[in-house]
Amino acid sequence: MPVPAIAKALSEAGAELHVLALTGRDRRALPAMLKAGLCVAVRSEGERDHVSAFRWLAHSIASLNPDIIWTSLTRATLLGQLTGVRQRVPVVSWQHAAFLRPANRHLLRLTRSLSDLWIADSSAVNAFTRSQLRVSRHKVVTWPLFAADAGAPQGKPWRPGEKLRLGSLGRLHPVKGYDVLIKSLAQIRDIGLDGLPIEVVVAGEGSDRERLVELAQSFGLSNISFSGFCAEPRQLLASLHLYVQPSKSEGFCVAAHEAMQAGLPVIASDVGELSQSVITGETGVLVPPGNPDALAEAIKSCISTPERLKKMGEAGRARLLSHFSESEFRRGAKEIVGRLEQLCRAS
Repeated sequence: MPVPAIAKALSEAGAELHVLALTGRDRRALPAMLKAGLCVAVRSEGERDHVSAFRWLAHSIASLNPDIIWTSLTRATLLGQLTGVRQRVPVVSWQHAAFLRPANRHLLRLTRSLSDLWIADSSAVNAFTRSQLRVSRHKVVTWPLFAADAGAPQGKPWRPGEKLRLGSLGRLHPVKGYDVLIKSLAQIRDIGLDGLPIEVVVAGEGSDRERLVELAQSFGLSNISFSGFCAEPRQLLASLHLYVQPSKSEGFCVAAHEAMQAGLPVIASDVGELSQSVITGETGVLVPPGNPDALAEAIKSCISTPERLKKMGEAGRARLLSHFSESEFRRGAKEIVGRLEQLCRAS
């Protein structure tokens, strides 16, 4: 969903964009892109027919005759790099994960020189790209894919007598660590510290849904629900009192930053950019990834004194607005477009 905002910033800085998608997946991001006026072409086939995907991409790019190929995700980057070599077009590659499967990491390390510039979505991913992909420092720039909105809906502070609502946003995939969340909730089930009722909602879809539902049922948890795809994440966040991000790895993690934007305290794994944005005791709590015991203790600590949540949420929101302003986001786009213009002149 950040594509329209990214495209707008790049367009305002002087770029013209066409979006090519190698596969449609669930196509839920498509309406937002079309509404933003983007030119989008979506290939109808799947995720493993790489030869067919390469042919489609090469034909599409040849018909557009672009100055730059901008790639994202491993498959598109590898095929985009090959297309760039074939058609003598500079390639820029977006990197937004601080973890890659060993095979993907190896492939990208081998082809790293085929991308003329790498864009990292956070300082954590910048460091990962340099250390794990062995990209030289001068070929990596950082552009966080988030601009804070001071007008976003705000969560209402918990009041005595209310049910305390915890929540999380993300695709249901093992890397997001929702199995860790379930195991931690099992430790504090029926919780009610001093009779305080707790409700947990996880919004998102993905391949891990069935396993997670079965795991929650196996622990007899009745206070967690998997509500499916959320078309209005800001409204969901504004309905919560506390946000939980139990990921096993992350890059920037837009969802947790949106939670801070909504004035929510955040309990998060100590991974990726979350390690910089969430400050234990001030804006939330950081816990080791993949550790149900630590997550359970963090949740217990926060909900044992729910009156503290408002102060933590306010501190997180203030920090977010100061670090990720709209003007800073646009400045980053302008600098990147300047680098792209240099690449075009050099080629």
